[in-house]
Amino acid sequence: VQLQASGGGMVQVGGSLRLSCAASGITLSRNSVAWFRRAPGKEREFVARFFRSGGNTLYADSVKGRFTISRDNAKNTVSLQMNNLKPEDTAVYYCAASSRVILSSSSDFRAYEYWGQGTLVTVSS
Repeated sequence: VQLQASGGGMVQVGGSLRLSCAASGITLSRNSVAWFRRAPGKEREFVARFFRSGGNTLYADSVKGRFTISRDNAKNTVSLQMNNLKPEDTAVYYCAASSRVILSSSSDFRAYEYWGQGTLVTVSS
């Protein structure tokens, strides 16, 4: 199983980026898929997720209304559209997937088996 996160870069405050998580060896539409991030000097933080194969989504309060997680089942990808970016969104963003996630722990990084390598997002003011 491999997850490949891409789409990071440097943007100014208020800008937008779209991250993509492409998978091989796993069908993302049948799994819970999440985005986490780690800012410099901070712990890994939950951002957003799909729970299993349905449309059940969850967002961290810090990104609610600005970020949108979506799936493209034909391409076996999950994307994270990030709008109105703020300096505090600066982090390495990781996608993760698992078939074993339960709802109560779906925002816990320990629930996810497979991880991408991360893509850096830098928001400059």
